[in-house]
Amino acid sequence: MAGLTEDRTRGWFRGARETTQLDLSTGTATGTQAAAGPQPTQAIGGTHATVQVDRDQLPGLDAAEPRTDSWAAAEPVVRTVEQHLDLILAAAPTPDPIELAVLDAQGLLCAEHVVSSRDLPAFEQAALDGYAARSVDTVGAGPEEPVGLAVVGESQAGPAEPSAIGPGLAHKVAAGAMLPTGADVVVPTVWTDGGAAHVGVHAELAPGTYVRRTGEDVAVGDTAVSPNTPIGPAQISLLAAVGRDRVLVHPRPRVTVLCAGNELVDVGTQPGPGQVVDVNSYALAAAARDAGAEAYRGGILPRDRRRLVELLESQLLRSDVVLISGTFAGGGFDLVQEALAQLGEVTFAQVAMHPGPVQAFGRLGRDGVPVICVPGEPAAALVAFEVFVRPAIRLMLGKRQLFRRTVQAVSAQQLLSPLGYRQYLHGQVMRHPDGGYVVEPVDGGQDAALARTARSNCLVVVDEDVTEVSPGGLVTVMPMLLGG
Repeated sequence: MAGLTEDRTRGWFRGARETTQLDLSTGTATGTQAAAGPQPTQAIGGTHATVQVDRDQLPGLDAAEPRTDSWAAAEPVVRTVEQHLDLILAAAPTPDPIELAVLDAQGLLCAEHVVSSRDLPAFEQAALDGYAARSVDTVGAGPEEPVGLAVVGESQAGPAEPSAIGPGLAHKVAAGAMLPTGADVVVPTVWTDGGAAHVGVHAELAPGTYVRRTGEDVAVGDTAVSPNTPIGPAQISLLAAVGRDRVLVHPRPRVTVLCAGNELVDVGTQPGPGQVVDVNSYALAAAARDAGAEAYRGGILPRDRRRLVELLESQLLRSDVVLISGTFAGGGFDLVQEALAQLGEVTFAQVAMHPGPVQAFGRLGRDGVPVICVPGEPAAALVAFEVFVRPAIRLMLGKRQLFRRTVQAVSAQQLLSPLGYRQYLHGQVMRHPDGGYVVEPVDGGQDAALARTARSNCLVVVDEDVTEVSPGGLVTVMPMLLGG
């Protein structure tokens, strides 16, 4: 989508949003209604500076944040979106680099200086079809006064015996063919009369014209691919050219997705009364894969405590992050919370966001593997993934741009939001005929069901201190681009 801009607030969307009223038929301002607080300076479709994230500078938990280190704490933990995200990002592990076959490394970041042990090209070769010749023999040649040369051989791309030419001679060559010794130009066929035994050259050429010199692309000892370079088709071709069939890369983080709930049944089971199909393990695994992770779908957690603990312990051994979706007890412990408490410290908190304010984060097992708990309602689970989990995956991948690009869009209808909560609405964003973007929530944006969520192409974000956005007001929109 053209015109997308990087969010300078790291996906948190601080401050009040300007609600300038626009005439949707013309795109012109008709009045201003602004909430208190910092006002955005960006015009619709304008640009933000690209966010560059330094892992060493990630903030930790604000010292002023109320927190609990005990499951028996009397007061619930309440966090802002920023505080909860900071906790997760600060604990995101850095997987050690691994060596992969170059094709398997596609999409990852290089983790080494790849130094070429070969010259590219390895020999002087023709850049196009024509006649290899000496530049001095073309002096004075022109369309009206061609220079005649004797053709003494012909070469195709591929293995060939070394050859040579002298004064007044030419050698017919195909693109990629080895140049004969003595030749320093290739005269394109279209600049000749195409002769077989004798050729008329119709242009004067400077030395090196249409010649690929030995090592002019990459010389022995040159860096072919630098660390932190994304490995795409061009990098793969270069790695192959310098003789590397394997390369050291920052690996995909391993994310295990589990779901908790007595009401859940697997997708192949016909739900009975009060039962629902487990969709979150599929949806969240797909979201993790789209973010760049190696996703494992662990399915539904068992209801037996001993088996539950054993399963969690086994998943910790193969995971960089464990992601659990479920509806957890708001007051006392439930079975999953008790099992988590046996393996480490996980704090459940009220996060000032909607949907899905109940979130949790902690570290489990001997290695302190991060565990992130998100709501069980499918639309809320995917929102929580976008806000908290996707940035962590991109950080573990070594990416410096952690958050999706955002745009400012005109709201096509009134939006209501609870005071003190950051609202995320599933919506559809479109280009306005007069420029910029227009957005509207899918079916009003309330209680987004699966079909509504599937029809959306963005999240509309309303800040904590904004309770109403009038039609024509500006809102921040996060387009949900696959792999974006």
